[in-house]
Amino acid sequence: MSIDKVVETGRTIRVGDREIFFSEIGSGPAVVLLHGGGPGASGLSNFSRNVGVLAQRFRVIVPDLPGYGQSSKRVDQSDPFGDLAQAVGGLLDELGIASAHLVGNSYGGAAALRLAMDRPEKVGRLILMGPGGVGTTRALPTKGLQSLLAYYGGDGPSRDKLAQFIREYLVFDGSAVPAEVIEDRYRASIDPEVVANPPLRRPSGPLALRTLWRMDFTRDSRLREVAHPTLVLWGAQDKVNRPGGGRLLAEAMPNCDVYLAANTGHWMQWERADLFNALATAFLEATT
Repeated sequence: MSIDKVVETGRTIRVGDREIFFSEIGSGPAVVLLHGGGPGASGLSNFSRNVGVLAQRFRVIVPDLPGYGQSSKRVDQSDPFGDLAQAVGGLLDELGIASAHLVGNSYGGAAALRLAMDRPEKVGRLILMGPGGVGTTRALPTKGLQSLLAYYGGDGPSRDKLAQFIREYLVFDGSAVPAEVIEDRYRASIDPEVVANPPLRRPSGPLALRTLWRMDFTRDSRLREVAHPTLVLWGAQDKVNRPGGGRLLAEAMPNCDVYLAANTGHWMQWERADLFNALATAFLEATT
């Protein structure tokens, strides 16, 4: 089935007090693909080069996380990772799926890891690509993360700001990103509901410090209890989340392997799709 056909068969389901849009393709063990938090992101746009390959062996479920795409535009900013994890777990509950493998990129990786902490029984294997929330309070934000967080600030969103973020910070080779990818992401990023309430932003207010600490997994003692088989994939030239986060996870988690990809930025599943698809398939099919 083509990506266009998958888009046509997507549907919305009620999870708590929010609507979650998702697409589904394939059969076999359930694999949930969780997209990143950049402006204009959505499930299928982030995993357009992976869904078809993985669906040959798995039941692939691709949601738009809360705040993005066609899902409800609301995220609890006091605990965003926990809120996203709750939504993903609730989606699995509504679909009658007892446990699923989770594949998370960046913001989606943080949601996947948090679900493994909060509801470990809902998670099989974990693949985390440049996940957010790893040592983030131990150094100043990267230039890529600053660019992402500043997108809706100042003079507001623009094509130029988004093009700079994607081509300079999201991938290793910015010239490889087609203009239509940027255009599609830009159109999604200026949804009035999203502009009014950006889903990914700097914590602010009197509880900002508490929120920041809550968003750093290396400060959560439960990280060492996440025993799920885990594969961390990180681009060696990631300018959004520091590749050193892979080592931090490997040292903390008892069953965590790390693969560092050369000449690769933050969007590994897109710019190194063949490598990602091969690694993900082999890892998800493994029995030990």
